[in-house]
Amino acid sequence: MQEKIHQIAVTTQTPVDASCPSAINLMGLDRAAMEAFFVDLGEKPFRATQVLKWIHQLGVNDFSEMTNLSKQLRQSLSESCEIRVPDIVSDELSKDGTRKWLLSVPGKSAIEMVFIPEESRGTLCVSSQVGCTLNCSFCATGKQGYNRDLTTAEIIGQVWIAKHLLAAQYQTDDRIISNVVMMGMGEPLLNFENVVSAMHMMQDDFCFGLSKRRITLSTAGVVPKIDALKESCPVSLAVSLHAPNDELRNELVPLNKKYPIADLLAACNRYVEDSARSRITFEYVMLQGVNDELAHAHQLAVLMKQVPSKVNLIPFNTFEGIDYTRSSNSRINRFRDVLHENGVIVTVRKTRGDDIGAACGQLAGDVMDRTRRAEKFKQQQNKIYTKFTQKFGKM
Repeated sequence: MQEKIHQIAVTTQTPVDASCPSAINLMGLDRAAMEAFFVDLGEKPFRATQVLKWIHQLGVNDFSEMTNLSKQLRQSLSESCEIRVPDIVSDELSKDGTRKWLLSVPGKSAIEMVFIPEESRGTLCVSSQVGCTLNCSFCATGKQGYNRDLTTAEIIGQVWIAKHLLAAQYQTDDRIISNVVMMGMGEPLLNFENVVSAMHMMQDDFCFGLSKRRITLSTAGVVPKIDALKESCPVSLAVSLHAPNDELRNELVPLNKKYPIADLLAACNRYVEDSARSRITFEYVMLQGVNDELAHAHQLAVLMKQVPSKVNLIPFNTFEGIDYTRSSNSRINRFRDVLHENGVIVTVRKTRGDDIGAACGQLAGDVMDRTRRAEKFKQQQNKIYTKFTQKFGKM
């Protein structure tokens, strides 16, 4: 049974002089940008690490409390800067311990993030866009359409919010978030600069101090940006594959028409070449009667021999208005066994948080859709419903 959490609150911005509407949000500055900011102010670069620690490690968002800064500097920052993260709209707790937040962002939209606790780790799923530019046929976010990219402050702000709320929930200062996955709303590689900046902050010892292995970026396969990611911030990589051949993947993941499987696998091989990354994780949602036949499993096994990899089978999580259904457990197990018999490392993801719409593929937020994709999707579903009722009557 889901539970609404009301007892924990976070003040999401420091007071700013009302006469300064263009205040600089220091939440969005990584170490290099923060050092440049303080040098421009005539301060020493080490002020950057001091402020980063105050903001991200200690959770301080009031400049007056940053006591190792001079009073003059604190006053100057209060007049020209702010520390702002998205506002919390709702905060839900699943019966399995999964926690989902709905966060409002400028533009009359909202995004979602999810925390998944396990015995050995705690994983935070972070969004990168308001909606998604892609239109994968089985994804709730894709059906919401797209509004804009999130800023660096809005991305890292999600980690900031979760860290301090979870510390209050679990009543500990120990690290609760051990892993961050860029698997929330949006295609991270299509918001490249902001996502990379935020991931650098996740790794910074004066911010969140996560290792590259503890950060995973999930992409539908934006090939040129996979190459750029290796050069800029080689974190763990997950690829949303979902089909073992181009014909089916074109239908499920339309981006495949631009970057087909052969090109995608070549980019994955380049990503792990001369790198500490040992393998790529390929995500494969299990859709009943669509991509879960034994023939598909054999095709997938052949593909996986072309790149160091492991496969994560994901039981489909349904949402309103979609015709796909989840593969039965027996079909998932048979599919898994075929991969295993062919030497593929394979796991089946445990569904978490589906009672609060927090499971994989269910994140939808509240998007003011510039693409009108959500409107078109609803119109399509209404036409289908009208034809059904005309033929069979209302159920």
